[in-house]
Amino acid sequence: MRILLLVLLFLSFAYSLGLVLANNTEVGVNLLFSQAPTMNLGLLLILCLILGIIIGMLLALLMFRVLQNKWEISRLQKLNADLQEQVAQANIVIDRQANAPSLEEAVYGATATNVQDGSVGDVDDGATLTKQKRDY
Repeated sequence: MRILLLVLLFLSFAYSLGLVLANNTEVGVNLLFSQAPTMNLGLLLILCLILGIIIGMLLALLMFRVLQNKWEISRLQKLNADLQEQVAQANIVIDRQANAPSLEEAVYGATATNVQDGSVGDVDDGATLTKQKRDY
């Protein structure tokens, strides 16, 4: 990896040197609101190239961060929707369990108001229900 980086660095330096030597005319640079001193055209091209690379890298990092944040937001929104669905299902189960008849209501009926414990053979008046153990 280091060798590849050194080769790329050497090639870019050689290209820059060739660009400066091939474009050795002096040009004036007008920056709209100010005037830069005259400089070598090859040097100006290299400066513009380096400036463009730096700005491009910074924008790419910024765009990658923005895209990464968008991906994270969409992932969290999906997770939030899944969790809300799980909460809704849990609430349905809780409501069913809360509204389900108790064991006594299921066995003796929903109209049983007075339920007393008793054994087989106890006889009470008809106003109350009696729990009786069954021997099998």
